[in-house]
Amino acid sequence: MLPLFLLLTVLYIGPGSKVQLVLELAIKMKRIDLNCDMGEVPEAIVDGTQEALMRSVTSVNIACGGHAGDERTMRTTIEQALRAGVAIGAHPGYPDRENFGRLELQMPPDKLAESVCEQILALAKITEECGARIVHVKPHGALYNQAVRNRDLAEAIAEGVGRWRRDVVLVGLADSLMLEVFRKAGFVVAAEAFADRRYEPDGTLRPRKFENALIRDPEQAGRQALSMVERRVVVAWDGTEVAVNAQTLCIHGDTPGAPEISATVARALREAGIRVCGLSRAGN
Repeated sequence: MLPLFLLLTVLYIGPGSKVQLVLELAIKMKRIDLNCDMGEVPEAIVDGTQEALMRSVTSVNIACGGHAGDERTMRTTIEQALRAGVAIGAHPGYPDRENFGRLELQMPPDKLAESVCEQILALAKITEECGARIVHVKPHGALYNQAVRNRDLAEAIAEGVGRWRRDVVLVGLADSLMLEVFRKAGFVVAAEAFADRRYEPDGTLRPRKFENALIRDPEQAGRQALSMVERRVVVAWDGTEVAVNAQTLCIHGDTPGAPEISATVARALREAGIRVCGLSRAGN
C-alpha cells in the first residue's frame, strides 16, 4: 500500500503526467529484502521458530555443515523455505562447530576456498533433490566480519563460490571492501545491513563481546530498519550517523525474540510503503 500523501498526490496530478511517472519510479525504487540465518539451531527448526520467521523474511541463509547444520537440518529448512516461498541461500562459515564459526581462524586461502565450495555443494545437492535452487551465498560469523576488511579472505570466498558457479548473488556488508572484491570476481552482489545489530562509527558491526551489540527491542529494530531504507543512514552506538546503502537487511534467527523482531520490522517497512521482496539470481 502507498503512503497516503503519495496516493493523494498521484490522484491529484492525474494519470500519464511526468510528475506521476517520477513518483512511480521513486516508489518502485523503495524495495528491500529481509534475510535470516537458518538451519543453525536444531531446536528452532522443530519448535516452529524458523517457520514463524519465514512468515516475515523473504530470503534465508542456510547453514551447510561448516559452523552448523547437517543433511537433516538442511533438508528440513529447505522444505520449510519452499512452503514459505522465500529465496534460498547458502551460509558457509569457518569449519568450527565448537565455536559456531564466530572465532577468527587462520586458514590458508586455498583451504578456505575449498571449504566454502564443499559446504555450498553439500547444500546444493539437497536443494536440487528438493526441487529448489540456491539464489545467493552469504558468509557466516567471523569469516564474514574478517572479510569485510581482509581482501585475501574475500577473494578466497569468491573463489570458493566460483568453483561451484557464478550466477548467484554474493551478500556482504554494505560499503565494504568485500563487496568490491566480489564484484571484481564477476559476481552480482547484494549490500547488507543489519536491523538487529548496533554499528561502530566506521560502519562495521559492534562486536558481540559488548552488551549493547544486539538490538533486542522489536520497535527499535523496526526504526533502525526504516532509517536504513528511507534515509540510508544508521545511527552508531555512540550517536554517530553512518551512511548505509543496502539491498538486504538481516535479522539473526538466534537473537532473543527473533520472530517478533522480524514481524515488527517487516510490518514497519510495509506500512511505510516499502516493498519487501526476496533476492533473485543474477540475470533473473
